Amino acid sequence: MGMVLDELGTPIVLAPMAGGPSTPELAAAVSDAGGLGFIAAGYLSAADLGDRIERTRALTSAPFGVNLFYPSAPSPTETFGAYVTDLAREFPVGEPRYDSDDWDAKLDLLTAAPVPVVSCTFGCPSAPEITRLHAAGSEVWVTVTSVAEAKYAVEAGADALIAQGSEAGGHRGTFADRPADDLTDPLGLLALVQLLTAAVHTPIVATGGITTGAGLAAALSAGAAAAQIGTAFLRCPEAGTAPLLRDAITLDTPTMLTRAFTGRRARGLRNLFMLEHPDAPAAYPEIHYATGPLRAAARTEGNADAVNLWAGQAHSLAPELPAGELVRQLSESAKDALKRALSIRIQGC
Repeated sequence: MGMVLDELGTPIVLAPMAGGPSTPELAAAVSDAGGLGFIAAGYLSAADLGDRIERTRALTSAPFGVNLFYPSAPSPTETFGAYVTDLAREFPVGEPRYDSDDWDAKLDLLTAAPVPVVSCTFGCPSAPEITRLHAAGSEVWVTVTSVAEAKYAVEAGADALIAQGSEAGGHRGTFADRPADDLTDPLGLLALVQLLTAAVHTPIVATGGITTGAGLAAALSAGAAAAQIGTAFLRCPEAGTAPLLRDAITLDTPTMLTRAFTGRRARGLRNLFMLEHPDAPAAYPEIHYATGPLRAAARTEGNADAVNLWAGQAHSLAPELPAGELVRQLSESAKDALKRALSIRIQGC
């Protein structure tokens, strides 16, 4: 039996956008259009994830995947305590706390009721965990941002690598979020895909800044087997995108990387909160829980300056289309772009 990637009608994978945009309806629409839909398990309990998987199965008979957050180690209180205290002087804050995002229970669920693909962000499952998912019939894909992470994931048994370029919206999928690494520029997508295809023989799924067919064609031309696309789907009616974000991504607002909202580097639309907290510490998920109330209040008030608006660098190109239509348009546009590129190369010979 071939890989799921080989059986897709189009090389488009839906990015699993946790925290609202990911819905069973969006995943099913992408899968029904020939791509691979994904359910984001991040921030859900295992029970809620099970409900979403069942809802997706009721909507489509096509393959889809589930994305898990790999749990990080707890952060010492001294790392984030002063930051949270400072925020509390101006904003409503919650109790900073650590949890594993229900990792063990979600693994139990996915081995008892497997899906075709399980992807992982923020780290790589252990070799025994990957073997367990394989035994249940699932492929395991791992998000990587460097050659070193890619080699580690391949050694552990990953079936495919999701190459996340720095252009991507939302959280960086790095195995460890270290402030010391901020001194090194994160790799852009095309550079990363080229490095990975030279270093490993595992299929690559490219992600980061792809919102058009031309962007999809570029990723495929660089050596990716498919592209994982998120921001382009934020305005689809099937997405659970908050109205504030749905409107904001239409503007030509610059993006930037920040730890201010969650304690882990993520790319979003630049706003006042980011600019005022450039030195937020690395402490995920503790800061994520601490800032929950202030983010909720900002969404209720329609205050775009005090909420995370995760989006990739090409966000303003995201169309307002049904997800199935967007998959078809991206696919056809990519084919046209590849034909044009081939024609240009032939004429230049």
